[in-house]
Amino acid sequence: MLVTLNEVLQKARKEHYAVGLFNTTDTDMLQAAIEAAEEERSAIIIGTAEVLLPYGDLPLLAPAIIERAKAASVPVVVHYDHGLTFEKTIEAMKLGFSSVMFDASAHPYEENVAQTREIVKIAHAMGITVEGEIGHVGEAANRDNESSDRYTTLEEARNFLEATGVDALAVAIGTAHGVYKSKPQLNLERLSEIADNLNVPLVLHGGSGLSDDDFRNTVARGIAKINIFTDLCLAGNKAIQEGLAEGLDYLSLRNKKVAAIKEAIRHKMRLFGSNNRY
Repeated sequence: MLVTLNEVLQKARKEHYAVGLFNTTDTDMLQAAIEAAEEERSAIIIGTAEVLLPYGDLPLLAPAIIERAKAASVPVVVHYDHGLTFEKTIEAMKLGFSSVMFDASAHPYEENVAQTREIVKIAHAMGITVEGEIGHVGEAANRDNESSDRYTTLEEARNFLEATGVDALAVAIGTAHGVYKSKPQLNLERLSEIADNLNVPLVLHGGSGLSDDDFRNTVARGIAKINIFTDLCLAGNKAIQEGLAEGLDYLSLRNKKVAAIKEAIRHKMRLFGSNNRY
């Protein structure tokens, strides 16, 4: 069933588990994600990000994700991740996405607030939920996870939430997108401070590459949504390499890739504690 963030994250926050966002660039990844969710009886958030559009055309991919979400036996949020422009974010809404993340976190604070508030106004009028980001979750390739001055403060988070009205809030606590060059040092105390003082589901970006204990600790401290993409690519890539070495044909190679990605998603669902909730 197609739902919004509010319909899965409020339950996750209350029951102290997290729901995974698994970005997809094609129907192979979509199949893996939906099958994993149904087999694990887990809610799931599926979508794509603006930076991934060169690898999966939005008007082509969106109908497949949305129709598969509607037919699923578990709650599925179709989420536009890291919308960087008004134009593409609005396009995702018009295409039927039930949720969007508008990311103006790289802009000055006032601009981030103004742009996010406008997106929230439009989205809420359409029955769509919005995730925002305060602090900046940068790129692991640039070692952004090693810079503590990017970490979200409680005051920033509270002010941003009140000014924008977002339904979920991504915070920076020491993670970054992509493959880490050094082990991330997570500020769990900062996370607890924010979670204990704000009545909003919190989101962890840059999840791929964290240890299982890192995930358990962030969920225990209040994270309700975790974004995963790189780990899925790594699982699929490994399966393809193994399949080529085995001499598999194209279709067998494709099935091996889907199975590997599905297993990676199943592992994350169990780790986040979202399995057997529906």
